Order: sequence, then C-alpha cells, then structure tokens
Amino acid sequence: VCMDKTNRSGSDLKQKKFLLKQLIHRDFKSRYKRTFLGVLWSMLSPLCFFVTQAIVFSKLFGRGEHFLSYLIIGNIVFHYFSDATTNLMFSISANGGIISKINVDKRLFIYSRSISCLINFLLTMVIMFGVIAINGITFNIKFTLLIFPIVCLYFLNMGVGYILSVLFVFFKDTQYLYSVFTSILTYFSAVFYYVDAFPERYQHLFFYNPVYCYIYYFRTIIIDNMIPSMYVHFMCVAFPIAFLLIGKAIYGLNEKKFAYYF
Repeated sequence: VCMDKTNRSGSDLKQKKFLLKQLIHRDFKSRYKRTFLGVLWSMLSPLCFFVTQAIVFSKLFGRGEHFLSYLIIGNIVFHYFSDATTNLMFSISANGGIISKINVDKRLFIYSRSISCLINFLLTMVIMFGVIAINGITFNIKFTLLIFPIVCLYFLNMGVGYILSVLFVFFKDTQYLYSVFTSILTYFSAVFYYVDAFPERYQHLFFYNPVYCYIYYFRTIIIDNMIPSMYVHFMCVAFPIAFLLIGKAIYGLNEKKFAYYF
C-alpha cells in the first residue's frame, strides 16, 4: 500500500512538472505572439520609460554622476513588480475554460506566469547592466548579492498574485483599481527622485513600501558598493512571507468557488 501511494505521488509530481513546463512555454510564447520584435518588447518597454524619465528628470533630480544608474534600477525593478503582479492577476481567470472542464491544480497557472515574468525580468536586467556600465560603474563581487532581493521580490509577486488572481475572478473591477494603485505606487517608490530630498524624520517611511526596499537594495549594492543593513534584509524577507501567507489563505478559502464563475 505504501509503495502504491509513493508511486502515485511520484507520478502526480511528474505530471505537475510536465504541465508546469508546458504552461511556462505557452505563457511565454503567447505573450509575444504575432509581434515583430518578439521578446525584445520585454526590454524596450522599460527602456522607453527610462529614456523618457531621463530626459524629463535629469535636470530636476540629476545630482551626481550616477543618476542614470539610479533611474534605470528604479525603472527595471518597479516594472518587474508591476508587470508580474498584473499578469498574475489574470492567471486563474484566463484559464477558466480549462479549470471548468479538467481537475487540475490551479496554482500551476500562477506558478507558470510568475516564472515567465521572472524570465522577462532577467532579460531586462541586460539593459540595466548596460546602462550601469556606460555610466561608469565597475562590476564587482557584491553584485552576486542581488540574487537575494530578486528571490524575495519573486515571492512577493507570488503573494500579491495569489490575492489579485482570486479578487479578479469575483470582481473584474480589480484590474482597473490595481492599475490606478500601481500608478500611484510609482510616486512612492522613489523611482526618479532622491529620498534624501525629504526631511530625515520621514525617510524611514519609504521602507514600508516593499517595492522601494528592493529598489534600495539594488541601488545600495550597485551604486554605493555597500551591503544594506540587517533592517533592510529583514524587511525584504518579511514582506514576501506576509503576502504569501495572506495570499495562500485567501486562495485556499476561495479555490472551490472558482468553477461557479467560469
């Protein structure tokens, strides 16, 4: 009996892995279907925002020789958060036809979208490192520490994605509200301005914004050539854990109701 259960669980795991690979391939392929530039669009979109902001804000906030690096880091990291969470919002609803007909682990749709968005983010980092090199910053061993905020941000996106994907199944207005929210969040994430322009007693408030924490981590490593404080590390870990726990709880409570909305 034990051997039978073990074989069955092993077979289920293989099936899930196979399905996950197929979903990732499908999501990545459909994202650029019938586009002339294909995957290059994942690089051009944040690059266009960066160039526009560089032209507009370099005269206003461009203090110091590394403002372009400061700006590209903010744009690339924020774009990853916005792009991933927005895509994850539609992950369940977009597969309603499959969910209503086949008994499948619905979380696989969230996982596939999150991995697809991570791949896109890694591609956009090519642009980021290119601008950094042009801006005169030397690459060093500390850059390997960027794996930490990338992993944390990935799981933060997953947690937020769980919440948004459930909300969108029941309330289609979620997409419009979230679009407004991300637009507002841009201005509270210090993407194109310096936090030290604010009074010192208010600067710590920015760390209650998870996106800013990761942007700050990137900038501290790359521009300042320093390792962020333990407080920053704690905040970077605390946010994804909190959102994952909340997101999975909301998903678990509503998973069985999805079929009634497709």
